Amino acid sequence: MSDDLEDRIQAAIQNPQNIGEMSDADAVGTVGSESCGDMLRMWVKFKEENGRRVIDKATFQTFGCQTAIAVASVATELIRGKTSAEAIALTGGELAAPLGALPPMKIHCAQLVEGALKNALSGEPASEAPASAPTLLEQMSTPTGLKIKMQTPL
Repeated sequence: MSDDLEDRIQAAIQNPQNIGEMSDADAVGTVGSESCGDMLRMWVKFKEENGRRVIDKATFQTFGCQTAIAVASVATELIRGKTSAEAIALTGGELAAPLGALPPMKIHCAQLVEGALKNALSGEPASEAPASAPTLLEQMSTPTGLKIKMQTPL
């Protein structure tokens, strides 16, 4: 990773924007895998502006690396003022663009953010999460029924 990219990611981590749940969100999307640990949830709130329904605010929570946090932070700022269609059309690379080009091993972080955004907006406006939707921490802490067999060396 280039020093410039690392500096931008560190700056986004030191002052992340729009972290946390949004209780009055119009749409919520979650992507990720409990098995690998990378998960991201995004909340979106709309407003009417010049006869268009645009994104007023977006927030996120993630269990992911610093790059995922940085991409989600800049993406929530980038989508403000866009319609659902405009936001859904953005690629992971476009959502991460304010940080600079991500190395191949970090592209999945941008894809995680893109997936959460598309998940939230794909059924919009009917994609509201139920009031009882578990937080990411609760979701990660809930037993999945998977059993792991560990063997110790003899």
